[in-house]
Amino acid sequence: MKISVVCPIYNEEKYIEKLIQFFLQSKIIDKELILVDGGSTDKTLSIINTFTAKYPGQIILLHNKFKYAPHAMNIGIRAATGDYIARVDAHTLYPNDYLEKCLENSLETNATNVGGYIHSKGEGMMGNAIAYAMSCKFGVGDSSFRTEIKDGYVDTVPFGFWKKSAFDTYGYFDEQLIRNQDDELNARFKSKGATIFQSSKITSEYYVRNSITKMASQYFQYGLYKPLVLKKVNAALRLRHLIPAFFTLYIAGIWLSICCPIYLLPLLFYIALDFYFSFRNKLEFASKWSTLIVFPMLHLSYGSGFILGILKK
Repeated sequence: MKISVVCPIYNEEKYIEKLIQFFLQSKIIDKELILVDGGSTDKTLSIINTFTAKYPGQIILLHNKFKYAPHAMNIGIRAATGDYIARVDAHTLYPNDYLEKCLENSLETNATNVGGYIHSKGEGMMGNAIAYAMSCKFGVGDSSFRTEIKDGYVDTVPFGFWKKSAFDTYGYFDEQLIRNQDDELNARFKSKGATIFQSSKITSEYYVRNSITKMASQYFQYGLYKPLVLKKVNAALRLRHLIPAFFTLYIAGIWLSICCPIYLLPLLFYIALDFYFSFRNKLEFASKWSTLIVFPMLHLSYGSGFILGILKK
């Protein structure tokens, strides 16, 4: 059984060599790594070319004129010659046996898609705060692959490991979605009878954005495209989708507290939760204070994006 590892890339000079080394160290013998570049302008391509020369046919570089991840995945999947497709991310560190664990769980469960838990990691004071917020239920709700290591059938998993034939059966990535394309794919697959399994044996380490502005932009786009995903797959809204939007609308109306001071009570409750979750972690003291800012920025960014997404839908 051959595994095709597909990775969308763009300006990944800091991470790409670690990803390639992970692939080469895997004990899976029959495998290929397909790197789909969206127009990198740094040293990414020159680094890759040193490996394609050493491992022709095993490490493959393709080009994605559309730049975005769903296009890259579809290009890579169509070019793949493996029986299985493993999606990976250049910003993520994988244990050497990651592919073996994915294949093992796929064979054991016969699930359409298998994946595991993401351990979010950051660099520096703000990066550590962002990583913690993205791993906390106060930050991201019941997104199990971010907040808990578990075994069971779920709505979605990060990255993904499929039989290649699944894409012929259920369809490819939706190229309208520059964000949330994984959510849409998994929801569409499930609506057609597919199963998605999260395994405690599959883990990875994802390096978050280390800037609060980059994190805010990322979560704004997550919120912006979520209503389109829900419309496309006719999926039900979940509480974790709505709470940030309600919170954003509430903050927009905070001026009402001038006439009605009781309006401030929910805000005081939120601030209390913010302090509780920010200071119950094991981060350095400076990162704890940073987390106080990260939580509301994460919620307001997603919430405002979600509201705009509904208006644009």
